[in-house]
Amino acid sequence: MMEDIVTVFPAVTILRNEPLAHYTHTKTGGPADYLAFPTNIQETKSLLAYANQEKLPVTVVGNASNLIVRDGGIRGLVMILTKMNHITTDGQTVTAESGAALIEATKVARAHSLTGFEFAAGIPGSVGGAIFMNAGAYGGEISEVAVSAEVLSPEGEIRTLNQQELDFGYRHSSVQDYHDIVLTATFALTPGDGEAIQAKMDDLNARRAAKQPLDLPSCGSVFKRPKGHYTGQLIQEAGLQGLKWGGAQVSTKHAGFIVNIDHATATDYLELIHHIQEVILKEDNVQLETEVRIIGEKPTAK
Repeated sequence: MMEDIVTVFPAVTILRNEPLAHYTHTKTGGPADYLAFPTNIQETKSLLAYANQEKLPVTVVGNASNLIVRDGGIRGLVMILTKMNHITTDGQTVTAESGAALIEATKVARAHSLTGFEFAAGIPGSVGGAIFMNAGAYGGEISEVAVSAEVLSPEGEIRTLNQQELDFGYRHSSVQDYHDIVLTATFALTPGDGEAIQAKMDDLNARRAAKQPLDLPSCGSVFKRPKGHYTGQLIQEAGLQGLKWGGAQVSTKHAGFIVNIDHATATDYLELIHHIQEVILKEDNVQLETEVRIIGEKPTAK
């Protein structure tokens, strides 16, 4: 019988059987057996080593903004890294711990009159999630500014990956392939005019607020953009905008988003996603792929 992880790591906040709906941006998701909030790299490494020793599955979550956790929850150890959030600058580079909000990293760049990061000014994810997904918006992608990332392998080895080794693609990085945990990331930017940088960030955020349902819980853009099409337009033309499924709804403001309007469950979200995929495949012969990351177990049948 293993020693309780909560007593092994008294300095780390670890919650038992904690509903992940408290942390996801959709406000849905079942419980984690153990939910830990490490505050530094050493704690993260030690938690991983302990989980490996005790054969506990490990799942790492950033800001949970582009994530759906199934209603059955997640077995083993879940780590949320948002307490690892230090951001530093050195000349024309910004280095951030993986749990730092990407928006905060762009603010630090602006404060130091560094340009190139403005596209990410409204992306609600963490730095680690942005590396994991090669996050992008308004014509920019993380791959254009990220030059390296320090990662922790599933076996517990810390190494630094350069841009080539990160193997960025559309909503993809090598971190996904090798199941690494992002610890820090470094971004190379260029000197610019602080007022012009702020003006561009303000403009992009205003455009985002005008088009996206930021006032309701959602997981952001649900689907990847299919080649030659716009996802929201496909969904709108199929007559699916505004469709309700349980407590979830295809946003009336932007059809590429699904919002939680009435105590939705993750199952509501996933069934609505599947329905949209079926309709678009039948009507347009387009296979919509999810951009949102879907993890966890299905709920136990009652």
